[in-house]
Amino acid sequence: MADLTTQLPGMILNHPVMPAAGPPGHDSKALQACAAGGASALVAKTISTVAAEVPTPNMADFKTYFLNTELWSELPPEQWLEKEYPEAKKTAQANGIPLIIGLGYTAQDIAELAPKIRPFADAVELSTHYIGDDPAPMQEAIRAAKDALDVPVYVKLSPFRDAHRAAVAAQKAGVDGIVAINSFGPTLGIDIENGGRSWLGSKTGYGWLSGPALKPLALRVIYEVARVVDIPIIGVGGITTGTDVVEFLMAGATAVQVCTAAITQGPGIFNKIAQQLDKWLDEHEYKSLADIRGLTLRQAQLQMPSPPILIPERCIGCNRCVTSCVYDALYLVDKKIRLYEERCAKCGLCLSRCPVRALKAPM
Repeated sequence: MADLTTQLPGMILNHPVMPAAGPPGHDSKALQACAAGGASALVAKTISTVAAEVPTPNMADFKTYFLNTELWSELPPEQWLEKEYPEAKKTAQANGIPLIIGLGYTAQDIAELAPKIRPFADAVELSTHYIGDDPAPMQEAIRAAKDALDVPVYVKLSPFRDAHRAAVAAQKAGVDGIVAINSFGPTLGIDIENGGRSWLGSKTGYGWLSGPALKPLALRVIYEVARVVDIPIIGVGGITTGTDVVEFLMAGATAVQVCTAAITQGPGIFNKIAQQLDKWLDEHEYKSLADIRGLTLRQAQLQMPSPPILIPERCIGCNRCVTSCVYDALYLVDKKIRLYEERCAKCGLCLSRCPVRALKAPM
């Protein structure tokens, strides 16, 4: 077995997979289920000074993507302080895992809430979902949390174009780590079987995108952030399998959070993903997470100076690469891959289409 131990400021985790601040941690009972499902830390849904008025319906699943109009916690902060946090803390302590508390949104909100949640928090995650491109409000929120708390403070970034600049600004403000990314939007889903109405119940019908479709965007943000800061990054966005975690760690993340998959597949997903991660590391002869963390940051940009190299003995004759080769460069002979080199445009699509790696990029 590989060593999955993950070290973050103020926390040592058995593995890097935890829930994200959202419905999987909407109250203490849900957090208890996350712990039972193998989460390495508990992350409570973000609270603010007042309860959110969440529109209904507010979630819709389309398998390859997920839409939501979720907001911060629909429970008042008083309920969290009197009931949910004490129960969640008991669960965390019983399982030997930390409790991370989500807070939002302004510096004034944080200054009011932070002292109250201090008895329960092993770390705090600040949400910036409703803060624009100007980093000043985010920096003020970070400073307010740091002034009031003696536990690590993380800040969650939305997937705007210049997230790496926000990360630099957050580090300058003294944040202990970055969480990236939040859901992306606004987006729209249409129910064609019911007159073309929106799937979601917001005033506009718009929602926010999460789930597998968000993963490439999240990876890009993490990759960019990891190149400009030297504090830990917790990756979020479309993680459903152990190999997703591998990608996030290679892009520069230290740990990951799971939200949509924990909703659609249940809280047992945390242990499942951790086991898949462990198996992949063993199969690829990596001894620890440190062996893969940041690998992509150290890779040269991929080039395709010549056609792909064929490994016919691996080919299973599935025809996927042939079907999708718009240049008619690939064909099968006796169910084995062949190539017209003069037709190949070196687009590289076949490399990702092949399920058995019967084609590889030239070195």
